[in-house]
Amino acid sequence: MGSREEDLELGAFPEGGPDNHDRKSVKSGRKMSSDIRVNVFNENGGEDTSVVDSAPSKLVGLNPKQFRLRRAVSDVRFKAKLAPVHPDKKDFGTWGTFVLAYQTLGIVFGGLVTSPLYVWPTIQLTNPGETEFLGVMSLIFWTFTLVALVKYGLIVINADDHGEGGTFAVYSILCRNANFGQRIGDPSDFTTAEESKNTVTDSNSAVKLRRFFEDREGAKFFLFVICMLGTGLVIGDGILTPAISVLSAMAGIQSEDPSIQTPVVTWVSAAILVALFLMQRFGTSKIGFLFSPIMLTWLLVTPVIGVYNIAKYYPSIFKAISPHYIIEFFKKNKKDGWIALGGVVLCITGAEASYADLGHFNKRSIQMAFFGIVYPSAMLTYAGESAYCMAHPEDHKNAFFKSVPHSVYWPVFVVATLAAIVASQSLITATFSLIKQCTSLGCFPRVKMVHTNADQEGQVYSPEINYILMVICVAVVLGFQDAVQLGNAFGVAVVGVMFITTILVTMVMILVWKLPLPVALLFLAVFGFIEGVYFTAVLNKVPQGGWVPFAMATIFLAISLCWNYGRRKKYAYEMTHKTSLDCLGSLLSSGGTQRVPGICFFYSDLALGVPPIITHYVKNVRTLHQVLVFTTIRFLPVRTVPNHERIFVGRVGFKGVYRCVACYGYQDVIDCNDRGFRDLAIESLRLYLENEERNEPDPNGNEVRTVSFQQTIADQNVEDVAELNEACKHDAVYVVGKVTVRTNGSTGWLPRLIIDKAYSLLRVICRSAIKELQIPPANYLEVGMLYEI
Repeated sequence: MGSREEDLELGAFPEGGPDNHDRKSVKSGRKMSSDIRVNVFNENGGEDTSVVDSAPSKLVGLNPKQFRLRRAVSDVRFKAKLAPVHPDKKDFGTWGTFVLAYQTLGIVFGGLVTSPLYVWPTIQLTNPGETEFLGVMSLIFWTFTLVALVKYGLIVINADDHGEGGTFAVYSILCRNANFGQRIGDPSDFTTAEESKNTVTDSNSAVKLRRFFEDREGAKFFLFVICMLGTGLVIGDGILTPAISVLSAMAGIQSEDPSIQTPVVTWVSAAILVALFLMQRFGTSKIGFLFSPIMLTWLLVTPVIGVYNIAKYYPSIFKAISPHYIIEFFKKNKKDGWIALGGVVLCITGAEASYADLGHFNKRSIQMAFFGIVYPSAMLTYAGESAYCMAHPEDHKNAFFKSVPHSVYWPVFVVATLAAIVASQSLITATFSLIKQCTSLGCFPRVKMVHTNADQEGQVYSPEINYILMVICVAVVLGFQDAVQLGNAFGVAVVGVMFITTILVTMVMILVWKLPLPVALLFLAVFGFIEGVYFTAVLNKVPQGGWVPFAMATIFLAISLCWNYGRRKKYAYEMTHKTSLDCLGSLLSSGGTQRVPGICFFYSDLALGVPPIITHYVKNVRTLHQVLVFTTIRFLPVRTVPNHERIFVGRVGFKGVYRCVACYGYQDVIDCNDRGFRDLAIESLRLYLENEERNEPDPNGNEVRTVSFQQTIADQNVEDVAELNEACKHDAVYVVGKVTVRTNGSTGWLPRLIIDKAYSLLRVICRSAIKELQIPPANYLEVGMLYEI
């Protein structure tokens, strides 16, 4: 058969997301504002993509754009270019940014500014003197400045995925812009028109790096694994941060009254943590306004105490800014100095949260709070502690509370306890955001997600995840019962996720930002060296509790990989067992199949072709609705999809049978519980039918169909429009397949373990599709089917 080509220009990318094996990104096609070009080729068309039925459906969006369709007679193959489908993040103005900056104090920076509570207690020094205290202060200053301020506050924060931050967001940027294929959920390629256009300016190093990952499935999988491992470590932080912060603050009671036993402190800490997790349902905004005054008080009180100690005990403490004190420290302490780094690194706990919580706020507000008050306050507090230790070296194990003047001890203790509770919030909030991204893009089982602020799409809360975090966090507190031991576990999680972020952001610099290779390598060398040195120090603490975050991250990674693998196999089965159009036609024309009035939305993962479950449904139910719409939910690698670009429709090839693709960003909420989705889909179908014209001959011999959005109605579509209007008089029915996936006898033991045990268990305990899609229960029908792979 001759080479035929089908070109389609739409108002937005009609499908995408983790389950899309059907489309691949291409490097050609003109750029249009929120438009794409889809090229469809026959078997001579090049890349190995999925074969579509001989009468492919065409998808039309609501945007009044004209498109041209050259339709192939033979089987075709799809490749697609993704257009930027995201709005700019809302501009809050100067006053709004100040308000957000104020809220960040209670949400984002708790871990960073309360770390003085537990940094000195976790630094192991024997008979410390001036050299040790100046050396440690210099290490704290440069580590905090370079990693927290420069790396995260100035560089990494710019690697946002349309307003979202975190290791998961960086990976999404790479997959969408660099065409890595092993994207979150499934091996689909996504390249925006603008980014595809920019690839011609790639340097040789960028081209080589891009090709390395594009050509090697193992490299793609490795990148996916380290991304999920980093996400797991951040979630581990979300468990350890509340535990160590509250325990460290409550230790102040024993500092003033040694007669109080450790079990009392432990149980009080556990009770405080339970109360904290129970408050999460009120949402980020309300918690931020409640917690921000507490943290603002902390940020004002602690530097005042720091200045007092500096003036009283060691006014020249700021000479520690000179890096040569670090050299002197290691010269004198050698291995003991290296071991001490495991405690020093805790000064940057919470730095990753300032990036992971980006979706709850914006860059300007986070930077405003960081540079304006967080950084100077933290530095003065550490300097004050170091100055006090100069005069009282025996108290360095409890430097913060010992350095507080006795006259204000109890008020400061109350503020410290409240601040420790606030400090727990940053990683809890980040955990909700990361889980939301993972579930939306197919890397984690479905859980309930509640948007707690209509103005900020990134502010989410998950009841299930919240209570799981609470149980594990309380268990950690009761198990360790000591902030120093928790510090051993905490340091491993902190450094591990930072090192992974450094690797991913370096790749973003080369492949996305198009920076010169020496600049990207300088970033990797500087921060990779710093974090690498710290990582070697914290590995020494793995037997002492450092295994805990690794275990948490490994469990999260195992769940993600099993879920991801199971979904891929399920989708692959559907792709290879699609119902042919001939078979569908036979089912529709069969005398035993009754057509009933109304419209039925049949949900399927397949955006092209007919899912196998439809055959199973018709053979058992023996009825089909007057209008049947195969509906596919697609999560695009963007933050949100505008409502006017959400729905795309097309024919499947038979009377009353249509295709609908609903596009969502990973921060969007699917809601079929009202008439909004139904009405939008029906309006898209009506607009499509009313503006579809007759086929016209192509000068080159191809069959050409030109569709122009005008007010003319083709004669053959009048009946279809009337049928659709008649179907709309009845309530819609939503059919969702409940598939059981099992392995056959020839499958190896590892796939059997993953599919038959792990994946099956996850499908049982995860949130059901009816709750995820928010389908009206009265209009919901579930159809079961067995897939043997």
